[in-house]
Amino acid sequence: MKKGCYTALITPFDDAGEIDNQGLEQLINFQIENGITGILAAGTTGESPTLKWEEHNLVVQEIAKHTKNKCASIAGAGSNNTAEALNAVEHAAHAGFESVLLVDPYYNGPGSLETRKEYYEPIAKTFPQMDIIPYIIPGRTGSQMLPQDLAILSDKYSNVSSVKEATGNFENMYKTRKYCNDDFTILSGDDPIICKIMTDPAIKAAGGISVMSNIAPKFLTEMISLLDKGETDKALAINEALTPLLNIITVITEEETQYGTTQCRARNPLAVKTLMQILGMPSGYCRKPVGKMTTKGLSIVVKAAQQVWKNNPEIFAPIADFFKIDIDERLNNKALRKNFVYDY
Repeated sequence: MKKGCYTALITPFDDAGEIDNQGLEQLINFQIENGITGILAAGTTGESPTLKWEEHNLVVQEIAKHTKNKCASIAGAGSNNTAEALNAVEHAAHAGFESVLLVDPYYNGPGSLETRKEYYEPIAKTFPQMDIIPYIIPGRTGSQMLPQDLAILSDKYSNVSSVKEATGNFENMYKTRKYCNDDFTILSGDDPIICKIMTDPAIKAAGGISVMSNIAPKFLTEMISLLDKGETDKALAINEALTPLLNIITVITEEETQYGTTQCRARNPLAVKTLMQILGMPSGYCRKPVGKMTTKGLSIVVKAAQQVWKNNPEIFAPIADFFKIDIDERLNNKALRKNFVYDY
């Protein structure tokens, strides 16, 4: 994989809950126009768990078509069923992809050795022409291929030369870099720590597969490019400007109920899709069971966006230009937010 910023593209839905094909094309073109390194089709941010396979394949095909000769593309193809993942990789290959992202098998919980031998190895062996990118995110999957097995996998198969690292565990990242060769590519799966793990000499990440680049592709791409060139101070300035947005990928609030206080956690992609709707970008609601935010949660998202608009309006300027929208109006018109929240 090339160094850089890859957007884990959201899947836009229309008012009927169907895939918004026109909106999808707009989002792809917005990313390309703003210099994104590549686009991930049908990842978790793209709500792959709620896509039917024919919808999944449609998104993959559309992204392959519109990114050809313009930017890199990666197809989400993971499953907790190896046979199903093999079918998804085959479809991606036929669609023209050269890279696929495979999340560790979720829920059924194979161990690290099983995950390597019964999931990644059969796929890497069957598709030697495809760049196989393991996606390590135990907080979502409840399982994890460990750095030792990742290194063995990479040693055995030359088409496994990168990983999407979303453990949040720096010791895990240190081991990955220690056991895998210096040419092995570590891509961050956590936007807020991209700068940290790219500048840490014991990790040497090469960029990220980003959520917030759905909204700010130009500046996340520029930040990663500056880090790669060693212009750390300039990169950190961009990171600081983006921080309010990076901090709302997951929104946690304390909510009062008739039975006392409880914690409410709005996980990706709920916050980013909500903000995209507020801004007037193609998005639509998340598919059930992901639903809406609380009033407190929405307030956190809106205040973060308002802070960025006030202090660094250039971050939202590409959205205004491409989608022909008034950012100030979108962020300050409360009537636009009335359908985005639950009453607890």
